Amino acid sequence: MDRKNILIVMFTLLWSTAAILAITWGSEFNWPDYVHVRYGFPFTWGIHTLSTIHGPVDIWKVDASALFIDLVFWLGIMSLVIIVVSISFGEKRKMEKTLG
Repeated sequence: MDRKNILIVMFTLLWSTAAILAITWGSEFNWPDYVHVRYGFPFTWGIHTLSTIHGPVDIWKVDASALFIDLVFWLGIMSLVIIVVSISFGEKRKMEKTLG
């Protein structure tokens, strides 16, 4: 396995882990009359309401379009970086072949 492939595999693993954490990590907001957890980064795609002024509840609000945009954001950046690395390493190989 050459250096380019190792770099791409390492980046893909790290970025995929970051994307999974960003999409599934919840931030709890403990307001006096509205306790809820928000999911998603950079866009909030899910809100799990735990308590309101009327007492404990279990309400989920899911925004599918925000989830789709989050996925496109994370996977799009990963794809762009992989393309740039592949192209840049490909150009270096062409230069080495023509010089050497």
